[in-house]
Amino acid sequence: MPKIKTSRAAAKRFTKTGSGKYKFRKSHASHILTKKTTKRKRSFRQDQIIEPANMKEVRRLLPNG
Repeated sequence: MPKIKTSRAAAKRFTKTGSGKYKFRKSHASHILTKKTTKRKRSFRQDQIIEPANMKEVRRLLPNG
């Protein structure tokens, strides 16, 4: 049986935490920032945790952690 390959695109976007959850960086934070509110721009700085509904799909893309 062949090895299970990791999706390299997903590996660049998600990192596994110590408790086994996956965190990711929010999008839309790099340019056209003048029309975005300060509150919205501040929320881009924090990493987010994957929702339980999407956890199965992320685990499928990252089988080796």
